[in-house]
Amino acid sequence: MKERSFTKRLSAALVPAVPYLWLGVFFLVPFLIVLKISLSDTAIAQPPYKPVFEWSDIAAFFSALDLENFELLVDDDLYFRATLSSVRIAAVSTILLLLVGFPIAYGMARAPERHRSLLVALVILPFWTSFLIRIYAWIAILKPEGLLTQGLMSLGLISEPIGILNTEWAVYIGIVYAYLPFMVLPLYATLEKMDDTLLEAALDLGSTPWRSFWTITVPLAMPGIIAGSLLCFIPAVGEFVIPDLLGGSETLMIGRQLWSEFFSNRDWPLASAVAILLLIILVAPIVIYRDVEARRVETRP
Repeated sequence: MKERSFTKRLSAALVPAVPYLWLGVFFLVPFLIVLKISLSDTAIAQPPYKPVFEWSDIAAFFSALDLENFELLVDDDLYFRATLSSVRIAAVSTILLLLVGFPIAYGMARAPERHRSLLVALVILPFWTSFLIRIYAWIAILKPEGLLTQGLMSLGLISEPIGILNTEWAVYIGIVYAYLPFMVLPLYATLEKMDDTLLEAALDLGSTPWRSFWTITVPLAMPGIIAGSLLCFIPAVGEFVIPDLLGGSETLMIGRQLWSEFFSNRDWPLASAVAILLLIILVAPIVIYRDVEARRVETRP
């Protein structure tokens, strides 16, 4: 009996410990490594930073760390402008994703049940193709002599090529295309559970379809809206591939700046400081969402 009791207590202790162990190994330890590099100085060596941790002289190691890289981020307005530009592009892209994704998710949720699995599969289908190949395909579509220009000229809608590639519009198109499933799926999961009798009751009481949508459908879909927006906004802030391939050299985003510091300038400490800044920006909306969701659950009758 004592052995069984001990085994049960041990199992009860290990089960909640597993996620904390996972977070510690795959998040906390890498974060501490990046934080240490961000407090280091650039060096022409391998690794390209100093000091390197040594057990024999721990005091000297900690005394050599400083905040010079973070001071540079504050003093140089390039990183401030890149951060603002990244947040702006991610926010606009998230709004566009919501405007495009909500009707798709609503149509999927209202479709006959036998068709819903197929519709979900069609939404997920683009993930079966390489992300990089799909973005390269947009270059062929958006370039001046690409498919979009040829199609519009053949319809007589334009008389000369349009220059969408290497602009922010191309970045918006790429982000909306790439992240649309992340918006549609949470919205669909929420809308599918909605009780249709609520809309019928509203219409019976004299409400218009548009008013019923705003007073019933949107509030009930709010968890899916928030989840989908976070799933799209957070990776879009640090996006590198889409701005680099579709936005051109004039598109300023923190993800491209991070890549440039790491691989072009070989300044690992400054790049790590940029990564810490990006992490702070991304953690903020998650914390806000957690607090809002906790209050919503507490006030639920």
